[in-house]
Amino acid sequence: MTTERPAGHGIPAETTSLVGRRRDLARVRQLLSRAKLVTVTGPGGIGKTRLAMRTARDDAHRFPDGVRVVDLAHLQDGERLPEAVALALGLDGDCGPSPQAVLARYLADRRMLLVLDNCEHLAEHCAPLIQPLIAACPKLHVLATSRHPLGVYGEYLMDLGPLAFPDADLPPPPQTMARYASVRLFVQRASAQAGAFGHDTDSWRAAGLICARLDGIPLAIELAAAWLRVLTVQQVLERLSDCLRFPAGSACTVRHRTLHATIDRSFQLCTPGEQRTWLSLSVFRGGFDLEAAEAVCTGDDLARQDVLSGLAALVNKSVLTRDNHGGQAHYRMLETIRCYGHTRLRAQRSEADDVRQRHGDYYRNLALRAAADWFSPHQSLWFARLRRNHANLREAVEFGLSTPGQVQGVLELAASLWSHRLGRGGLEEERHWLIRALAADTTPTPARARALWADGWLALLRGDSANATARLTECRAIADDLDHAPSLAHAGQLAGLVALFRDDYSRAIPLLEDTLERHRAAGDLTGQWTTLFLLTVACCLSKDERAADYGRQSLALCDTHGALWSRCYALWALGLQRWLTADLPGATAALKDALRIGTPSHNLFAVTQCLEVLAWIAAENGSGAHAATLLGAAQELWQRIGVATPVLGRLLDHRAACERRLRYELDGRQLADAVRAGAELTVPQAIDLALGWAPDWNMAPATEPSRSLPTLTTRESQVAELIAEGLSDRQIAARLVLSPRTIEGHVQRILAKLDFTSRVQIATWTIGHRAAD
Repeated sequence: MTTERPAGHGIPAETTSLVGRRRDLARVRQLLSRAKLVTVTGPGGIGKTRLAMRTARDDAHRFPDGVRVVDLAHLQDGERLPEAVALALGLDGDCGPSPQAVLARYLADRRMLLVLDNCEHLAEHCAPLIQPLIAACPKLHVLATSRHPLGVYGEYLMDLGPLAFPDADLPPPPQTMARYASVRLFVQRASAQAGAFGHDTDSWRAAGLICARLDGIPLAIELAAAWLRVLTVQQVLERLSDCLRFPAGSACTVRHRTLHATIDRSFQLCTPGEQRTWLSLSVFRGGFDLEAAEAVCTGDDLARQDVLSGLAALVNKSVLTRDNHGGQAHYRMLETIRCYGHTRLRAQRSEADDVRQRHGDYYRNLALRAAADWFSPHQSLWFARLRRNHANLREAVEFGLSTPGQVQGVLELAASLWSHRLGRGGLEEERHWLIRALAADTTPTPARARALWADGWLALLRGDSANATARLTECRAIADDLDHAPSLAHAGQLAGLVALFRDDYSRAIPLLEDTLERHRAAGDLTGQWTTLFLLTVACCLSKDERAADYGRQSLALCDTHGALWSRCYALWALGLQRWLTADLPGATAALKDALRIGTPSHNLFAVTQCLEVLAWIAAENGSGAHAATLLGAAQELWQRIGVATPVLGRLLDHRAACERRLRYELDGRQLADAVRAGAELTVPQAIDLALGWAPDWNMAPATEPSRSLPTLTTRESQVAELIAEGLSDRQIAARLVLSPRTIEGHVQRILAKLDFTSRVQIATWTIGHRAAD
């Protein structure tokens, strides 16, 4: 047997750079300095081997007797593990009858690092080898990589997570994408494949979405980036829905086979029961909790009491990751692993249908439970839970719309989420769900009436007054035919809301007062509060003295029931009322109190409303640059939510007045720079800016520059009226017997005269001035 000290280190050379692992590298090195055995765990493709090799290379100077790497990926016979280690150490493969003793004698006085890579399939053999060695060899350190712990006494674990990636549902501005390590990796690898990466806005946005869809898994990202040789970034993004099933013989074949083999190996290491659990869990999108897993996985082959043990096993084998949300464990399956399981599940058609049915039923019931318990101290918890499960809710909707007899359930689910969407944004997607479900099943049921009411709300917020009116007509007809008390109350509230958006306060207020009594009689707290809120706004804008009283009732109802999410809206309405009555300090205090409530990112609509009115107050107080920055932040959030601007006509007039003040106080460049700076703020940064403003109330209010109202020509007024009806340029041209190009010119002149940027602003302005006239 050879006993010379090994020369060199045997660490494979790096062919590409290591991206985004600086903190992980520092953590592993720190652990290795204090522990004899460190195991880097994580799912396949996460980068365990790369991290271990970089650690070994960087720390080689600490081990004068060398670093030795033992790659166990292709070793299937665990009995030959000592022989593999001996060969890596430069010893003869034949260690005699006691290889353990031979290794211990050889390593006894050597300061050496032994790297055991890919241990998961040999874990039961690794532990008996490593435990005696680190006990007998005081200077030996072992760095292992495995998809699950080795179970050695004194083992330190380093659970390696994915690279940081952006939120796919609320993506950040494209110019900030490079801050995410996964995006930097994609761009770097894409540049290596295609020679250059298009640094335009669309390319950065697509790169961010690709990395988010791939959960920041380095191997999957490199596979996607390799396709930039033949596809554009947008095309790669579109084809990710095929779960990386790229054609054989492509440029990505080797990487794809590596990824598939990595996951397939994990699957084969699971027991049959764990494999069944894996397949059932693959129906989840984005993650799930224990309650959801028990509801969906329980079936003929798996009892409810066995689900938890299955989850524990899959977490231990790095098939699932686990984190905590609100004191509850939340599990997630990386997308590539989920796609592998889902492909296998679909092959078992009957079982797949049963699992998807249980999944759809669970999430429909979850949405209904959230709606029933919404006006309570649990608002924030429900919001967080629904937000975490957005992808699962989407999956439940798609299943229901594609399955006969399930559409009524989709109507119930989608209608229950309307207020949730105000908090997180995405009104367009919510409307898309409702529109498809309403078209798929026209049966006049209470579920349809509620869905019509919800879509009417969202249509108004999106500036679609024509469809809102149509929804109101049908909702009222169903409610009358069914004589269904909740549907009648919803129809009345929607009627009041439509009138409010038309600035027809003499009609809106009585309708809302009648609705309030209906909700009170039914004991519907959510209905009571939303109607009180609308009454506060209607009375504010019509200068009705009852505004303050309705506002206080709205706030008191929130306080009585601990509804903090709703309290933010109530404080905004009171802030608006105080501002309109010239109580600037009182208005500012109420709006700042609203911004301090709960988690701002869970209540985007209310936060944006508060930033908007605080901008108006700042402009009136002479703080032009501050006002412009807040206005830019608010405008960015309106777009994220799916609303172009404050949509009520009178509120739009106040926005226009604020903009006139700012153009009077600031020059064009100052104004543009401040608005741009506000648009680049994160939500917490915008809130901090608003809360940090300390105005001098002793200053005389800034006077609004004199400016006559813009005058439209007769033809421009006709075009504006037709825009307010929802007609396109081509439809307007046909109505007025003019060319589309002529109409386009009229629209551009209207936008310029009114200093607007969208047709929605023209429509809202027209409706508001029609009512005022």
